Amino acid sequence: MSHALPIDLRLPLDRALTALLARRGAALGVPEELCAAQYSNKGSQFQCNGALAAARALKRAPRQLAEEWAASLSAEERALFSTLEVAGPGFINLSLSDEVLAARSALALADERLCVPRVASPERVYIDFGGYNVAKQLHIGHLRSTIIGDTLQRVLRFVGDEVVSDVHLGDWGTQMGMLIEAVREERPGLPYFEDAAPAGGFPAESPLSLADMNRLYPAASGRAKEDEAFRARASLATAELQRGHVGYRALWRHFVALSVAEVRHDIAPFGVEFDLWCGESDAQPLIPELVARLQAEGRAELSEGAWIVPIADERGEPMVPLMLLKRDGGATYHTSDLATVVMRVREGADRALYVVDARQEMHFRQVFAAAAQTSLGARARGGVLALEHVKFGTINGADGRPFKTRSGDTVKLRDVVEMAVEAARARLEEGGLLADADEETRASVAQAVAVAAIKFGDLSNHRASDYVLNLSDFCSFEGKTGPYLLYAAVRVKSILSKAAERGLAAGPVVLRGEHDRALALALSRLPGVVAQVHAKKTPHLLCEYLFELSQDWSAFYQHCNIVREEDEAQRAGWLSLAALCLKTLTTGLGLLGVEVPERM
Repeated sequence: MSHALPIDLRLPLDRALTALLARRGAALGVPEELCAAQYSNKGSQFQCNGALAAARALKRAPRQLAEEWAASLSAEERALFSTLEVAGPGFINLSLSDEVLAARSALALADERLCVPRVASPERVYIDFGGYNVAKQLHIGHLRSTIIGDTLQRVLRFVGDEVVSDVHLGDWGTQMGMLIEAVREERPGLPYFEDAAPAGGFPAESPLSLADMNRLYPAASGRAKEDEAFRARASLATAELQRGHVGYRALWRHFVALSVAEVRHDIAPFGVEFDLWCGESDAQPLIPELVARLQAEGRAELSEGAWIVPIADERGEPMVPLMLLKRDGGATYHTSDLATVVMRVREGADRALYVVDARQEMHFRQVFAAAAQTSLGARARGGVLALEHVKFGTINGADGRPFKTRSGDTVKLRDVVEMAVEAARARLEEGGLLADADEETRASVAQAVAVAAIKFGDLSNHRASDYVLNLSDFCSFEGKTGPYLLYAAVRVKSILSKAAERGLAAGPVVLRGEHDRALALALSRLPGVVAQVHAKKTPHLLCEYLFELSQDWSAFYQHCNIVREEDEAQRAGWLSLAALCLKTLTTGLGLLGVEVPERM
Protein backbone atom coordinates (compact mmCIF):
# COMPACT_ATOMS: atom_id res chain seq x y z
CA MET A 1 0.00 0.00 0.00
CA SER A 2 1.34 3.42 -0.89
CA HIS A 3 -0.09 5.37 2.05
CA ALA A 4 0.36 5.04 5.81
CA LEU A 5 -2.15 2.87 7.62
CA PRO A 6 -3.85 3.53 10.96
CA ILE A 7 -2.48 0.22 12.29
CA ASP A 8 1.08 -1.09 12.51
CA LEU A 9 1.32 -4.10 10.23
CA ARG A 10 4.71 -4.98 11.66
CA LEU A 11 2.87 -6.16 14.76
CA PRO A 12 1.10 -9.53 14.84
CA LEU A 13 -2.27 -8.77 13.24
CA ASP A 14 -4.33 -9.70 16.27
CA ARG A 15 -2.23 -7.33 18.40
CA ALA A 16 -2.50 -4.54 15.81
CA LEU A 17 -6.29 -4.85 15.72
CA THR A 18 -6.45 -5.09 19.50
CA ALA A 19 -4.55 -1.80 19.76
CA LEU A 20 -7.01 -0.19 17.32
CA LEU A 21 -10.05 -1.44 19.24
CA ALA A 22 -8.50 -0.37 22.54
CA ARG A 23 -8.02 3.19 21.27
CA ARG A 24 -11.67 3.45 20.28
CA GLY A 25 -13.01 1.44 23.22
CA ALA A 26 -11.33 3.67 25.80
CA ALA A 27 -13.64 6.57 24.91
CA LEU A 28 -16.62 4.30 25.60
CA GLY A 29 -15.29 3.09 28.93
CA VAL A 30 -14.30 -0.39 27.69
CA PRO A 31 -11.35 -1.69 29.74
CA GLU A 32 -8.24 -2.40 27.69
CA GLU A 33 -8.16 -6.05 28.72
CA LEU A 34 -11.55 -6.59 27.03
CA CYS A 35 -10.43 -5.24 23.66
CA ALA A 36 -8.67 -8.35 22.37
CA ALA A 37 -9.17 -9.22 18.71
CA GLN A 38 -8.72 -12.94 18.14
CA TYR A 39 -8.34 -15.01 15.00
CA SER A 40 -11.71 -16.54 14.17
CA ASN A 41 -13.07 -19.26 11.90
CA LYS A 42 -16.72 -18.27 12.37
CA GLY A 43 -17.31 -16.42 9.14
CA SER A 44 -14.80 -13.65 9.72
CA GLN A 45 -11.05 -13.45 10.12
CA PHE A 46 -11.12 -11.88 13.58
CA GLN A 47 -13.60 -11.42 16.38
CA CYS A 48 -13.78 -9.27 19.51
CA ASN A 49 -16.13 -10.41 22.28
CA GLY A 50 -15.27 -7.69 24.78
CA ALA A 51 -18.56 -5.82 24.48
CA LEU A 52 -20.42 -8.60 26.31
CA ALA A 53 -18.29 -8.39 29.46
CA ALA A 54 -17.88 -4.61 29.28
CA ALA A 55 -21.63 -4.07 28.95
CA ARG A 56 -22.29 -5.71 32.28
CA ALA A 57 -19.87 -3.40 34.06
CA LEU A 58 -21.17 -0.34 32.19
CA LYS A 59 -24.82 -1.39 32.58
CA ARG A 60 -25.34 -1.17 28.84
CA ALA A 61 -26.99 -3.45 26.29
CA PRO A 62 -24.10 -5.53 24.82
CA ARG A 63 -25.17 -5.28 21.19
CA GLN A 64 -25.77 -1.55 21.43
CA LEU A 65 -22.31 -1.07 22.97
CA ALA A 66 -20.72 -3.22 20.26
CA GLU A 67 -22.47 -1.25 17.50
CA GLU A 68 -21.38 2.05 19.01
CA TRP A 69 -17.85 0.71 19.38
CA ALA A 70 -17.68 -0.41 15.73
CA ALA A 71 -19.20 2.87 14.53
CA SER A 72 -16.59 4.87 16.46
CA LEU A 73 -13.87 3.82 14.01
CA SER A 74 -12.86 6.55 11.60
CA ALA A 75 -13.49 6.26 7.87
CA GLU A 76 -9.79 5.55 7.36
CA GLU A 77 -9.89 2.80 9.97
CA ARG A 78 -13.05 1.26 8.54
CA ALA A 79 -11.34 1.17 5.15
CA LEU A 80 -8.97 -1.46 6.55
CA PHE A 81 -11.76 -4.02 6.54
CA SER A 82 -13.77 -5.89 3.98
CA THR A 83 -16.10 -6.84 6.84
CA LEU A 84 -16.82 -4.84 9.98
CA GLU A 85 -20.10 -5.88 11.60
CA VAL A 86 -21.78 -6.74 14.86
CA ALA A 87 -23.27 -10.20 15.16
CA GLY A 88 -25.36 -12.02 17.73
CA PRO A 89 -25.55 -10.51 21.20
CA GLY A 90 -22.54 -8.24 20.63
CA PHE A 91 -19.68 -9.91 18.78
CA ILE A 92 -17.61 -7.58 16.59
CA ASN A 93 -16.57 -9.46 13.44
CA LEU A 94 -13.68 -8.12 11.39
CA SER A 95 -12.08 -9.21 8.12
CA LEU A 96 -9.18 -7.28 6.66
CA SER A 97 -9.23 -6.17 3.05
CA ASP A 98 -7.13 -8.01 0.49
CA GLU A 99 -5.00 -4.89 0.11
CA VAL A 100 -4.13 -4.90 3.83
CA LEU A 101 -3.37 -8.64 3.85
CA ALA A 102 -1.17 -8.19 0.79
CA ALA A 103 0.70 -5.33 2.48
CA ARG A 104 1.21 -7.47 5.58
CA SER A 105 2.54 -10.33 3.44
CA ALA A 106 5.00 -8.00 1.71
CA LEU A 107 6.32 -6.76 5.06
CA ALA A 108 6.81 -10.32 6.33
CA LEU A 109 8.56 -11.41 3.15
CA ALA A 110 11.00 -8.50 3.41
CA ASP A 111 11.72 -9.19 7.09
CA GLU A 112 14.21 -11.96 7.91
CA ARG A 113 12.21 -12.60 11.12
CA LEU A 114 8.85 -12.75 9.31
CA CYS A 115 7.56 -9.96 11.60
CA VAL A 116 8.05 -12.15 14.68
CA PRO A 117 8.89 -9.59 17.38
CA ARG A 118 11.60 -10.02 19.97
CA VAL A 119 10.49 -10.11 23.59
CA ALA A 120 10.35 -6.72 25.27
CA SER A 121 12.32 -7.91 28.31
CA PRO A 122 14.78 -10.65 27.35
CA GLU A 123 15.76 -13.10 30.09
CA ARG A 124 18.86 -15.15 30.72
CA VAL A 125 17.37 -18.64 30.67
CA TYR A 126 19.08 -21.89 31.58
CA ILE A 127 17.49 -25.01 30.13
CA ASP A 128 18.35 -28.37 31.67
CA PHE A 129 17.40 -31.16 29.31
CA GLY A 130 18.71 -34.51 28.13
CA GLY A 131 19.67 -35.67 31.61
CA TYR A 132 21.68 -38.59 30.25
CA ASN A 133 23.47 -40.92 32.66
CA VAL A 134 27.13 -41.77 32.29
CA ALA A 135 27.67 -45.48 31.47
CA LYS A 136 24.08 -45.92 30.32
CA GLN A 137 23.20 -46.02 26.64
CA LEU A 138 20.53 -43.60 25.45
CA HIS A 139 17.13 -45.21 25.05
CA ILE A 140 13.71 -44.15 23.86
CA GLY A 141 12.96 -42.63 27.26
CA HIS A 142 15.52 -39.92 26.47
CA LEU A 143 13.80 -38.86 23.25
CA ARG A 144 11.21 -36.46 24.64
CA SER A 145 13.54 -34.45 26.88
CA THR A 146 16.04 -34.22 24.03
CA ILE A 147 13.76 -32.84 21.35
CA ILE A 148 11.37 -30.83 23.54
CA GLY A 149 14.33 -29.15 25.23
CA ASP A 150 16.02 -28.48 21.92
CA THR A 151 12.86 -26.94 20.42
CA LEU A 152 12.45 -24.69 23.43
CA GLN A 153 16.04 -23.46 23.25
CA ARG A 154 15.54 -22.67 19.57
CA VAL A 155 12.28 -20.80 20.19
CA LEU A 156 13.63 -18.85 23.17
CA ARG A 157 16.70 -17.79 21.22
CA PHE A 158 14.56 -16.79 18.24
CA VAL A 159 12.48 -14.38 20.31
CA GLY A 160 15.55 -12.81 21.89
CA ASP A 161 16.15 -14.54 25.21
CA GLU A 162 19.74 -15.34 26.18
CA VAL A 163 19.72 -19.13 26.42
CA VAL A 164 22.22 -21.48 28.04
CA SER A 165 21.43 -25.15 27.55
CA ASP A 166 22.92 -27.73 29.90
CA VAL A 167 22.84 -31.50 29.40
CA HIS A 168 23.04 -32.07 33.20
CA LEU A 169 24.74 -35.48 33.04
CA GLY A 170 24.07 -38.05 35.72
CA ASP A 171 27.74 -38.67 36.49
CA TRP A 172 27.89 -38.90 40.26
CA GLY A 173 25.58 -41.71 41.35
CA THR A 174 25.88 -45.35 42.32
CA GLN A 175 26.30 -46.48 38.71
CA MET A 176 29.84 -45.10 38.92
CA GLY A 177 30.69 -47.35 41.85
CA MET A 178 29.15 -50.36 40.12
CA LEU A 179 31.26 -49.79 37.02
CA ILE A 180 34.44 -49.21 39.04
CA GLU A 181 33.92 -52.53 40.81
CA ALA A 182 33.15 -54.32 37.56
CA VAL A 183 36.39 -53.01 36.04
CA ARG A 184 38.34 -53.95 39.18
CA GLU A 185 37.10 -57.54 39.00
CA GLU A 186 37.81 -57.94 35.29
CA ARG A 187 41.13 -56.05 35.17
CA PRO A 188 42.54 -55.86 38.72
CA GLY A 189 46.03 -54.97 37.47
CA LEU A 190 45.03 -51.51 36.30
CA PRO A 191 46.65 -48.66 38.27
CA TYR A 192 43.38 -46.95 39.22
CA PHE A 193 42.70 -49.08 42.30
CA GLU A 194 45.72 -47.96 44.33
CA ASP A 195 45.52 -45.20 46.92
CA ALA A 196 48.05 -43.03 45.09
CA ALA A 197 48.78 -42.17 41.48
CA PRO A 198 51.62 -44.06 39.76
CA ALA A 199 54.91 -42.23 39.26
CA GLY A 200 54.18 -41.44 35.63
CA GLY A 201 50.57 -40.50 36.27
CA PHE A 202 47.49 -42.28 35.02
CA PRO A 203 47.12 -43.21 31.34
CA ALA A 204 45.74 -40.45 29.11
CA GLU A 205 43.84 -43.01 27.05
CA SER A 206 40.98 -44.98 28.52
CA PRO A 207 41.77 -48.63 29.27
CA LEU A 208 38.16 -49.38 28.34
CA SER A 209 36.47 -49.09 25.01
CA LEU A 210 32.92 -47.89 24.61
CA ALA A 211 31.93 -51.48 23.93
CA ASP A 212 33.59 -52.55 27.19
CA MET A 213 31.63 -50.00 29.18
CA ASN A 214 28.34 -50.86 27.47
CA ARG A 215 28.99 -54.52 28.26
CA LEU A 216 30.17 -54.12 31.84
CA TYR A 217 27.62 -51.68 33.22
CA PRO A 218 24.37 -53.57 32.43
CA ALA A 219 25.89 -56.73 33.90
CA ALA A 220 27.02 -54.87 37.02
CA SER A 221 23.64 -53.18 37.42
CA GLY A 222 21.84 -56.52 37.23
CA ARG A 223 24.28 -58.14 39.62
CA ALA A 224 23.90 -55.36 42.20
CA LYS A 225 20.20 -56.22 42.50
CA GLU A 226 20.98 -59.77 43.63
CA ASP A 227 24.52 -59.77 45.06
CA GLU A 228 24.53 -57.93 48.38
CA ALA A 229 28.31 -58.10 48.76
CA PHE A 230 28.89 -56.63 45.31
CA ARG A 231 26.33 -53.92 46.01
CA ALA A 232 28.14 -53.00 49.23
CA ARG A 233 31.51 -52.81 47.45
CA ALA A 234 29.97 -50.65 44.73
CA SER A 235 28.48 -48.33 47.34
CA LEU A 236 31.85 -48.01 49.05
CA ALA A 237 33.54 -47.29 45.71
CA THR A 238 30.96 -44.58 45.01
CA ALA A 239 31.63 -42.96 48.38
CA GLU A 240 35.40 -43.09 47.84
CA LEU A 241 35.02 -41.61 44.36
CA GLN A 242 32.99 -38.75 45.79
CA ARG A 243 35.55 -38.20 48.55
CA GLY A 244 38.29 -37.79 45.94
CA HIS A 245 40.06 -41.13 45.50
CA VAL A 246 42.63 -40.18 42.86
CA GLY A 247 42.52 -43.46 40.94
CA TYR A 248 38.73 -43.64 40.92
CA ARG A 249 38.54 -40.03 39.78
CA ALA A 250 40.92 -40.76 36.88
CA LEU A 251 38.92 -43.85 35.85
CA TRP A 252 35.68 -41.89 36.24
CA ARG A 253 36.96 -39.22 33.85
CA HIS A 254 37.44 -41.95 31.25
CA PHE A 255 33.85 -43.13 31.84
CA VAL A 256 32.53 -39.60 31.33
CA ALA A 257 34.56 -39.00 28.15
CA LEU A 258 33.39 -42.31 26.63
CA SER A 259 29.76 -41.58 27.51
CA VAL A 260 29.82 -38.03 26.16
CA ALA A 261 31.26 -39.29 22.87
CA GLU A 262 28.45 -41.85 22.64
CA VAL A 263 25.78 -39.30 23.54
CA ARG A 264 27.04 -36.91 20.87
CA HIS A 265 26.82 -39.73 18.33
CA ASP A 266 23.28 -40.72 19.35
CA ILE A 267 21.82 -37.21 19.31
CA ALA A 268 23.66 -36.11 16.13
CA PRO A 269 20.78 -37.16 13.81
CA PHE A 270 18.48 -34.74 15.66
CA GLY A 271 20.84 -31.77 15.32
CA VAL A 272 20.80 -31.18 19.08
CA GLU A 273 23.59 -29.20 20.69
CA PHE A 274 24.28 -28.11 24.25
CA ASP A 275 26.13 -25.05 25.49
CA LEU A 276 27.24 -26.82 28.67
CA TRP A 277 28.12 -30.45 29.30
CA CYS A 278 27.96 -30.18 33.07
CA GLY A 279 27.06 -33.03 35.36
CA GLU A 280 25.87 -33.51 38.90
CA SER A 281 29.57 -33.58 39.83
CA ASP A 282 29.93 -29.89 38.92
CA ALA A 283 27.51 -28.94 41.68
CA GLN A 284 29.18 -31.03 44.39
CA PRO A 285 31.79 -28.44 45.49
CA LEU A 286 28.96 -26.08 46.44
CA ILE A 287 27.18 -28.54 48.72
CA PRO A 288 29.20 -28.06 51.96
CA GLU A 289 28.73 -24.28 51.76
CA LEU A 290 25.03 -24.72 50.89
CA VAL A 291 24.40 -27.04 53.84
CA ALA A 292 26.29 -24.77 56.25
CA ARG A 293 24.32 -21.78 55.03
CA LEU A 294 20.95 -23.44 55.58
CA GLN A 295 22.03 -24.70 59.01
CA ALA A 296 23.25 -21.25 60.03
CA GLU A 297 20.00 -19.63 58.88
CA GLY A 298 17.95 -22.16 60.81
CA ARG A 299 16.37 -23.45 57.61
CA ALA A 300 17.77 -26.96 58.01
CA GLU A 301 16.69 -29.17 60.90
CA LEU A 302 18.10 -32.39 62.33
CA SER A 303 15.54 -35.20 62.17
CA GLU A 304 16.33 -38.77 63.23
CA GLY A 305 19.98 -38.30 62.34
CA ALA A 306 19.31 -36.69 58.94
CA TRP A 307 19.23 -33.03 57.96
CA ILE A 308 15.97 -31.91 56.37
CA VAL A 309 14.50 -28.64 55.08
CA PRO A 310 10.83 -28.08 56.03
CA ILE A 311 8.84 -26.69 53.08
CA ALA A 312 5.26 -25.69 52.24
CA ASP A 313 3.20 -25.68 49.06
CA GLU A 314 1.65 -22.66 47.33
CA ARG A 315 -1.21 -22.60 49.86
CA GLY A 316 1.16 -22.70 52.81
CA GLU A 317 0.33 -26.32 53.59
CA PRO A 318 3.28 -28.43 54.82
CA MET A 319 4.91 -30.71 52.24
CA VAL A 320 7.12 -33.74 52.72
CA PRO A 321 10.41 -32.17 53.88
CA LEU A 322 13.34 -32.03 51.51
CA MET A 323 16.13 -34.46 52.46
CA LEU A 324 19.32 -32.41 52.57
CA LEU A 325 21.74 -34.93 54.08
CA LYS A 326 21.11 -38.59 54.83
CA ARG A 327 21.98 -40.15 58.19
CA ASP A 328 25.38 -41.19 56.84
CA GLY A 329 26.06 -37.59 55.82
CA GLY A 330 25.62 -38.30 52.13
CA ALA A 331 23.97 -35.76 49.85
CA THR A 332 20.83 -36.57 47.87
CA TYR A 333 19.51 -35.67 44.41
CA HIS A 334 17.61 -32.88 46.17
CA THR A 335 20.88 -31.50 47.52
CA SER A 336 22.56 -31.73 44.14
CA ASP A 337 19.70 -29.89 42.42
CA LEU A 338 19.67 -27.19 45.10
CA ALA A 339 23.40 -26.72 44.53
CA THR A 340 22.65 -26.36 40.81
CA VAL A 341 20.13 -23.63 41.66
CA VAL A 342 22.89 -21.82 43.54
CA MET A 343 25.13 -22.20 40.47
CA ARG A 344 22.43 -20.71 38.24
CA VAL A 345 21.96 -17.76 40.59
CA ARG A 346 25.69 -17.06 40.59
CA GLU A 347 25.75 -17.27 36.79
CA GLY A 348 23.14 -14.52 36.55
CA ALA A 349 20.16 -16.60 35.43
CA ASP A 350 16.69 -15.06 35.47
CA ARG A 351 14.91 -18.36 34.84
CA ALA A 352 15.73 -22.07 34.81
CA LEU A 353 13.70 -24.65 32.93
CA TYR A 354 13.92 -28.36 33.68
CA VAL A 355 12.68 -30.48 30.79
CA VAL A 356 12.13 -33.69 32.72
CA ASP A 357 9.63 -36.57 32.87
CA ALA A 358 6.36 -35.76 34.66
CA ARG A 359 7.05 -38.61 37.08
CA GLN A 360 9.67 -36.35 38.71
CA GLU A 361 7.07 -33.68 39.52
CA MET A 362 7.19 -34.13 43.30
CA HIS A 363 10.99 -33.98 43.31
CA PHE A 364 10.96 -30.63 41.54
CA ARG A 365 8.13 -29.27 43.66
CA GLN A 366 10.28 -29.94 46.72
CA VAL A 367 13.43 -28.43 45.21
CA PHE A 368 11.61 -25.35 43.93
CA ALA A 369 9.85 -24.81 47.25
CA ALA A 370 13.12 -25.10 49.16
CA ALA A 371 14.85 -22.66 46.80
CA ALA A 372 12.01 -20.14 47.05
CA GLN A 373 11.55 -20.42 50.81
CA THR A 374 15.23 -20.15 51.72
CA SER A 375 17.94 -17.75 50.61
CA LEU A 376 19.27 -20.14 47.95
CA GLY A 377 17.19 -18.82 45.06
CA ALA A 378 17.73 -15.12 45.86
CA ARG A 379 19.43 -13.23 43.05
CA ALA A 380 21.97 -10.48 43.68
CA ARG A 381 19.90 -7.96 41.71
CA GLY A 382 16.71 -8.78 43.57
CA GLY A 383 13.93 -11.30 43.22
CA VAL A 384 14.11 -15.07 43.20
CA LEU A 385 15.34 -17.25 40.35
CA ALA A 386 12.23 -18.41 38.47
CA LEU A 387 12.17 -22.22 38.33
CA GLU A 388 9.89 -24.21 36.05
CA HIS A 389 9.43 -27.94 35.55
CA VAL A 390 8.60 -28.43 31.85
CA LYS A 391 7.16 -31.89 32.36
CA PHE A 392 6.29 -34.42 29.70
CA GLY A 393 4.51 -37.76 29.42
CA THR A 394 5.72 -41.17 28.32
CA ILE A 395 6.13 -42.82 24.92
CA ASN A 396 4.02 -45.95 24.78
CA GLY A 397 3.64 -48.95 22.54
CA ALA A 398 0.41 -50.17 20.98
CA ASP A 399 -0.47 -51.85 24.30
CA GLY A 400 -0.52 -48.47 26.02
CA ARG A 401 2.55 -49.28 28.10
CA PRO A 402 6.03 -47.72 27.85
CA PHE A 403 7.55 -48.66 24.50
CA LYS A 404 9.67 -51.86 24.63
CA THR A 405 11.16 -54.41 22.27
CA ARG A 406 9.32 -57.70 21.81
CA SER A 407 11.65 -59.26 24.35
CA GLY A 408 10.69 -56.60 26.86
CA ASP A 409 13.96 -54.65 26.68
CA THR A 410 14.09 -50.86 26.51
CA VAL A 411 14.59 -49.68 22.93
CA LYS A 412 17.85 -47.83 22.31
CA LEU A 413 17.54 -44.33 20.84
CA ARG A 414 19.81 -45.17 17.91
CA ASP A 415 17.55 -48.15 17.12
CA VAL A 416 14.53 -45.82 16.99
CA VAL A 417 16.34 -43.71 14.39
CA GLU A 418 17.29 -46.78 12.36
CA MET A 419 13.71 -48.08 12.43
CA ALA A 420 12.43 -44.67 11.35
CA VAL A 421 14.93 -44.52 8.48
CA GLU A 422 13.81 -47.96 7.29
CA ALA A 423 10.15 -46.90 7.49
CA ALA A 424 10.94 -43.66 5.63
CA ARG A 425 12.78 -45.55 2.86
CA ALA A 426 9.83 -47.90 2.48
CA ARG A 427 7.40 -44.97 2.18
CA LEU A 428 9.59 -43.19 -0.35
CA GLU A 429 9.77 -46.35 -2.46
CA GLU A 430 6.02 -46.98 -2.16
CA GLY A 431 5.34 -43.47 -3.44
CA GLY A 432 7.82 -43.80 -6.28
CA LEU A 433 9.73 -40.82 -4.94
CA LEU A 434 13.41 -40.23 -5.79
CA ALA A 435 13.36 -43.11 -8.27
CA ASP A 436 15.88 -41.22 -10.43
CA ALA A 437 18.13 -40.21 -7.54
CA ASP A 438 21.45 -41.77 -6.59
CA GLU A 439 21.87 -43.79 -3.41
CA GLU A 440 23.52 -40.93 -1.50
CA THR A 441 20.53 -38.65 -2.17
CA ARG A 442 18.01 -41.35 -1.27
CA ALA A 443 19.84 -42.06 1.99
CA SER A 444 20.03 -38.35 2.84
CA VAL A 445 16.33 -37.75 2.18
CA ALA A 446 15.33 -40.91 4.08
CA GLN A 447 17.31 -39.61 7.07
CA ALA A 448 15.63 -36.18 6.83
CA VAL A 449 12.18 -37.76 6.56
CA ALA A 450 12.89 -40.07 9.51
CA VAL A 451 14.01 -37.21 11.75
CA ALA A 452 11.02 -35.09 10.73
CA ALA A 453 8.73 -38.05 11.41
CA ILE A 454 10.13 -38.69 14.89
CA LYS A 455 10.27 -35.04 15.92
CA PHE A 456 6.88 -34.03 14.60
CA GLY A 457 5.30 -37.27 15.83
CA ASP A 458 6.48 -36.44 19.33
CA LEU A 459 6.18 -32.65 19.39
CA SER A 460 2.69 -32.56 17.84
CA ASN A 461 1.36 -34.06 21.07
CA HIS A 462 0.93 -31.84 24.09
CA ARG A 463 4.13 -32.43 25.99
CA ALA A 464 2.27 -33.40 29.19
CA SER A 465 0.40 -36.18 27.39
CA ASP A 466 1.48 -39.77 26.77
CA TYR A 467 1.40 -40.96 23.18
CA VAL A 468 1.73 -44.17 21.18
CA LEU A 469 4.82 -44.50 18.98
CA ASN A 470 3.93 -45.88 15.55
CA LEU A 471 6.80 -45.19 13.18
CA SER A 472 4.91 -46.43 10.15
CA ASP A 473 2.18 -43.85 10.73
CA PHE A 474 4.69 -41.16 11.66
CA CYS A 475 6.49 -41.67 8.32
CA SER A 476 3.32 -41.34 6.24
CA PHE A 477 3.20 -38.59 3.62
CA GLU A 478 -0.50 -38.11 4.31
CA GLY A 479 -2.17 -36.63 7.34
CA LYS A 480 -0.68 -34.76 10.26
CA THR A 481 2.94 -35.92 10.00
CA GLY A 482 6.42 -34.51 9.63
CA PRO A 483 6.91 -36.00 6.13
CA TYR A 484 3.69 -34.30 4.99
CA LEU A 485 5.12 -30.95 6.05
CA LEU A 486 8.44 -31.66 4.35
CA TYR A 487 6.64 -32.63 1.16
CA ALA A 488 4.62 -29.40 1.26
CA ALA A 489 7.78 -27.32 1.68
CA VAL A 490 9.62 -29.21 -1.08
CA ARG A 491 6.64 -28.70 -3.40
CA VAL A 492 6.88 -24.93 -2.84
CA LYS A 493 10.61 -25.11 -3.57
CA SER A 494 9.89 -26.97 -6.79
CA ILE A 495 7.38 -24.38 -7.99
CA LEU A 496 9.74 -21.49 -7.26
CA SER A 497 12.54 -23.36 -9.01
CA LYS A 498 10.42 -23.99 -12.13
CA ALA A 499 9.39 -20.34 -12.20
CA ALA A 500 13.01 -19.24 -11.99
CA GLU A 501 13.98 -21.61 -14.82
CA ARG A 502 11.31 -19.96 -17.00
CA GLY A 503 12.48 -16.49 -16.08
CA LEU A 504 9.27 -15.68 -14.18
CA ALA A 505 9.82 -12.95 -11.60
CA ALA A 506 8.05 -12.36 -8.31
CA GLY A 507 6.29 -9.06 -7.68
CA PRO A 508 3.95 -7.25 -5.28
CA VAL A 509 1.51 -9.59 -3.57
CA VAL A 510 -1.91 -9.51 -5.23
CA LEU A 511 -4.85 -11.42 -3.76
CA ARG A 512 -7.93 -12.22 -5.75
CA GLY A 513 -9.92 -14.98 -4.11
CA GLU A 514 -10.70 -17.38 -1.31
CA HIS A 515 -7.57 -19.54 -1.41
CA ASP A 516 -4.79 -16.97 -1.72
CA ARG A 517 -6.57 -14.86 0.90
CA ALA A 518 -6.75 -17.84 3.30
CA LEU A 519 -3.05 -18.54 2.75
CA ALA A 520 -2.05 -14.92 3.38
CA LEU A 521 -4.11 -14.88 6.57
CA ALA A 522 -2.57 -18.16 7.74
CA LEU A 523 0.92 -16.83 7.09
CA SER A 524 0.19 -13.83 9.30
CA ARG A 525 -0.43 -16.07 12.33
CA LEU A 526 3.18 -17.16 12.85
CA PRO A 527 4.19 -14.38 15.29
CA GLY A 528 1.29 -15.11 17.62
CA VAL A 529 1.95 -18.85 17.56
CA VAL A 530 5.64 -18.37 18.38
CA ALA A 531 4.66 -16.05 21.25
CA GLN A 532 2.34 -18.73 22.67
CA VAL A 533 5.00 -21.43 22.43
CA HIS A 534 7.44 -19.11 24.18
CA ALA A 535 5.01 -18.30 26.97
CA LYS A 536 3.53 -21.76 27.52
CA LYS A 537 6.51 -23.96 26.55
CA THR A 538 4.16 -25.95 24.31
CA PRO A 539 5.74 -26.92 20.95
CA HIS A 540 2.57 -28.73 19.82
CA LEU A 541 1.02 -25.32 19.05
CA LEU A 542 3.72 -24.68 16.45
CA CYS A 543 3.21 -28.18 15.01
CA GLU A 544 -0.52 -27.58 14.75
CA TYR A 545 0.05 -24.25 13.03
CA LEU A 546 2.52 -25.66 10.49
CA PHE A 547 0.14 -28.49 9.63
CA GLU A 548 -2.76 -26.09 9.10
CA LEU A 549 -0.51 -23.80 7.03
CA SER A 550 0.48 -26.78 4.87
CA GLN A 551 -3.20 -27.56 4.30
CA ASP A 552 -3.86 -23.94 3.31
CA TRP A 553 -0.90 -24.12 0.93
CA SER A 554 -2.25 -27.37 -0.56
CA ALA A 555 -5.66 -25.80 -1.18
CA PHE A 556 -4.02 -22.73 -2.72
CA TYR A 557 -1.78 -24.92 -4.91
CA GLN A 558 -4.74 -26.92 -6.19
CA HIS A 559 -6.82 -23.86 -7.12
CA CYS A 560 -4.18 -21.35 -8.15
CA ASN A 561 -1.82 -22.59 -10.85
CA ILE A 562 1.04 -20.18 -10.41
CA VAL A 563 3.29 -21.08 -13.30
CA ARG A 564 0.45 -21.29 -15.83
CA GLU A 565 -1.30 -18.12 -14.68
CA GLU A 566 -1.59 -15.78 -17.68
CA ASP A 567 -2.09 -12.56 -15.70
CA GLU A 568 1.52 -11.46 -15.19
CA ALA A 569 0.82 -9.28 -12.14
CA GLN A 570 -1.21 -12.03 -10.51
CA ARG A 571 1.42 -14.66 -11.23
CA ALA A 572 4.17 -12.42 -9.83
CA GLY A 573 2.11 -11.78 -6.69
CA TRP A 574 1.47 -15.48 -6.18
CA LEU A 575 5.18 -16.21 -6.56
CA SER A 576 5.86 -13.80 -3.70
CA LEU A 577 3.14 -15.46 -1.63
CA ALA A 578 4.72 -18.86 -2.36
CA ALA A 579 8.13 -17.52 -1.36
CA LEU A 580 6.67 -16.27 1.91
CA CYS A 581 5.05 -19.66 2.50
CA LEU A 582 8.36 -21.46 1.97
CA LYS A 583 10.14 -19.02 4.26
CA THR A 584 7.49 -19.52 6.96
CA LEU A 585 7.50 -23.33 6.70
CA THR A 586 11.30 -23.43 6.73
CA THR A 587 11.49 -21.10 9.73
CA GLY A 588 8.81 -22.98 11.65
CA LEU A 589 10.31 -26.38 10.92
CA GLY A 590 13.73 -24.97 11.82
CA LEU A 591 12.39 -24.07 15.26
CA LEU A 592 11.44 -27.74 15.61
CA GLY A 593 14.96 -28.70 14.54
CA VAL A 594 13.77 -30.10 11.19
CA GLU A 595 15.66 -29.35 7.96
CA VAL A 596 13.88 -29.26 4.59
CA PRO A 597 15.66 -31.28 1.87
CA GLU A 598 16.07 -29.90 -1.63
CA ARG A 599 13.93 -32.62 -3.18
CA MET A 600 11.79 -35.60 -2.30
